[in-house]
Amino acid sequence: MLAWTGSTERREFLRYGGMAAAGWLLGGVPLAGAQRPRKHVLFNGKNLDGWIQIENNQYSVGSGDIAGFAALARAIVNKSNAVAAYLNNALDDATRSDLEAFISSGMDEKPARGALARGLNAIIKGPSIYEKARFEGIALRPETKKLVHRKPHGLQLVELNRNLLVDAFPTDVTAPKPGWVVKDESGSRIMASTGEGRGVIYTAHDYSRFRWMFTMRHVSGDPDHQACVLIFCTRPAPDAIPLDALGGIQFQVPRGGHWDYRPGHNNAGKGEFTEVAKVRYDPHEWSRVEIVADARTGKARMAVAQPLGTKAVEVLDFSDPTAGRAGPVALQMHNAGLFDEYRDLAIEENPESLDLITVK
Repeated sequence: MLAWTGSTERREFLRYGGMAAAGWLLGGVPLAGAQRPRKHVLFNGKNLDGWIQIENNQYSVGSGDIAGFAALARAIVNKSNAVAAYLNNALDDATRSDLEAFISSGMDEKPARGALARGLNAIIKGPSIYEKARFEGIALRPETKKLVHRKPHGLQLVELNRNLLVDAFPTDVTAPKPGWVVKDESGSRIMASTGEGRGVIYTAHDYSRFRWMFTMRHVSGDPDHQACVLIFCTRPAPDAIPLDALGGIQFQVPRGGHWDYRPGHNNAGKGEFTEVAKVRYDPHEWSRVEIVADARTGKARMAVAQPLGTKAVEVLDFSDPTAGRAGPVALQMHNAGLFDEYRDLAIEENPESLDLITVK
């Protein structure tokens, strides 16, 4: 077992060159004994095995997903094909009026675009929009065909309807793209966000009491936002639309911003978070982050080291017994246009102590 208190072992862990020798397990293979410490490498440097991606635009249509707004608005108003006619009938009167006003008088596009996005979201979350005659002559992508044949319900039905909009209006509605990929960066393999849209990538395994370690940097953002990770998350039920940010507790890295995404909260968590130290870390430089958490008590702490190899400083403390829950940990892309990078991600379950080891 890794001797956390020894300076040599701690440096080796932080340097991440000797995980196997230190007892870290690739692939999350558990050790014997349910409550014994178990240490897993969360990113193998090759692929995103062990992670699950959820991009909000897989199951919704944002204003930015309507690439050809003017063309789509005209198609719907003029009922240019059977699918456009269906959408025209399914939209509410106010949205139709906004689209007609935009076309006839050139009114400001922004409110009409927003109204159309909201209307399309309501439509794709309703019954299937697919009928053979309605989509006659429209080329369906292979992934859409698979979903049609399954006659899906729940989350897969929303995904089908979203895909059908793309197939019916391929130049006007953009298809969702992966939010996270593996790429090479100066000889290292990293998990990188693609800037495609708001969403999360979360672990296939749940954690309750743990020490989470990773190295990260924020590359850029337009619009900009700090990089975010989530703990105490709610795993989506099968075929259910996930909670935004998995209803988790957000730690912004490296500077220590925060948010509480639990249903009924969705706020900065006044009284829950304590900003222990305000350190003007440069988010564009690599930082080493340690998070310890215990779902049974609803407590969590975060420490950050920058430059790499230096002693960390505790920057954030969270405490709310009602917030603790066993669940996945996640990386969050807060909004489209954000580019963040992570490497050397690992987690220790049931650590003997929840002391922050990187501050010693």
